[in-house]
Amino acid sequence: MKSYVFLGVYFLSLACLLLCMQSCSPDQQPDAAPEHYLADSVKAEFLHAWRGYWQYARGMDDLKPVSQKGRNWYEESLLMTPVDAYDTMILMGLENERQQAKELICTHLNFDKNFSVKAFEINIRLLGGLLSAYQLEGDSCFLRLATDLADRLLPVFDSPTGMPYMFVNLATGETSGEISNPAEIGTYMVEFGTLSRITKNKRYVEKAKRAVQALYQRRSSIGLVGTTINVETGAWIDRSSHLGGMIDSYYEYLLKGAILLDDTELWQMWKTSVAAVNRYLKQETNHSLWYGRTDMESGKIHRTWFGALEAFFPAVLALDKQLNFADCLWQSYFEVWQHHGLAPEMFDYQKREVVSAYYFLRPELIESTYYLYYFTRDEKYREAGSAIFASLKKHCKTKAGYAALKNVITKEKSDSMESFFLAETLKYLYLLFKHPDFLDLDEIVFNTEAHLMVKDMD
Repeated sequence: MKSYVFLGVYFLSLACLLLCMQSCSPDQQPDAAPEHYLADSVKAEFLHAWRGYWQYARGMDDLKPVSQKGRNWYEESLLMTPVDAYDTMILMGLENERQQAKELICTHLNFDKNFSVKAFEINIRLLGGLLSAYQLEGDSCFLRLATDLADRLLPVFDSPTGMPYMFVNLATGETSGEISNPAEIGTYMVEFGTLSRITKNKRYVEKAKRAVQALYQRRSSIGLVGTTINVETGAWIDRSSHLGGMIDSYYEYLLKGAILLDDTELWQMWKTSVAAVNRYLKQETNHSLWYGRTDMESGKIHRTWFGALEAFFPAVLALDKQLNFADCLWQSYFEVWQHHGLAPEMFDYQKREVVSAYYFLRPELIESTYYLYYFTRDEKYREAGSAIFASLKKHCKTKAGYAALKNVITKEKSDSMESFFLAETLKYLYLLFKHPDFLDLDEIVFNTEAHLMVKDMD
């Protein structure tokens, strides 16, 4: 079935597909099998977490699920959780909750705030969430907020190199944070590219593209990037190269930006970069495949650490059709999850030891499980997802929502439920258990916060 819903200046079949699938009865669903009921179970847990937020933290950024209080990131709320969770509500067909969140966002969200924010986080969570909401629903409220926010973020790109500063004051445009990293420099192409396509204003995508080009040009002679760099001088500070936090989504956005925008230059950057990563970071040890930490100049592995954030890479490899590498790496880290009941923040794969025992409710392993199931239709990934979902409920659920863990060994809870738990963790679990054709990855690209961006808007 191919029908269209008018969204501003273009038509979007995805919205119609979602509305159709949500309106089908269980007997009509193509996945009216055990996994269908798991999708309903995930939806129920989303409702549990959202209702905890609504009762105890409404209007604030995050829920503190143990103390049953709210928390703001800055001096005032930017409604992180409602914006981040909004497109998950659309996918799950949660009309009442969607209306609650929409009223809060469209009547109370205001970016004229005289304080500095971390541009990277605001971009992926808020700008990404608002753009996804606009593309799925078409209400001009979301586009107005998205455009205003992007305009307030633009000053970060006004460095001598074009690579963005880390922080910007939303009211004054004052920037700070000249020591940045590849992830926070290179993770704008998807959101800013989407906004440029919607508004027909090229300045957003041009700023983001210039930043990526500047960073790529400063890769080492063997094609790797380091961990931190000065955006004013272009000099590397920390030359350790890896797939973890501070680098991760740089690689992700080379590929996703190329796919979303059909950009041949980004395609070449991705191919060159992933070849270097596979050559120098990939390591087989203990009969498993891992990606370690190297010096960006020599390529010599100096630390055999792999963490929860690195677990995004099987998804990216799967998107690039490197399914064998993707599966082997996924299996290595899923076994760590199985051993500890949850995934530790950092694991030494050579010593088989936990380096950092935190679990922040991260979605990356689940994200990779979804991508691998989507592209292979191998039921082992759904079985793994079922085990992951069960362990989340067992160890992280509270009376008010879900809590991160201070320690995956002792299972001691932390008083934190970040917005990405609703935006990513539960969304990818839900999609894993839905019929695999519920979404068409030929039509959309997920940003790094799992917000949906439409590929063809003509």
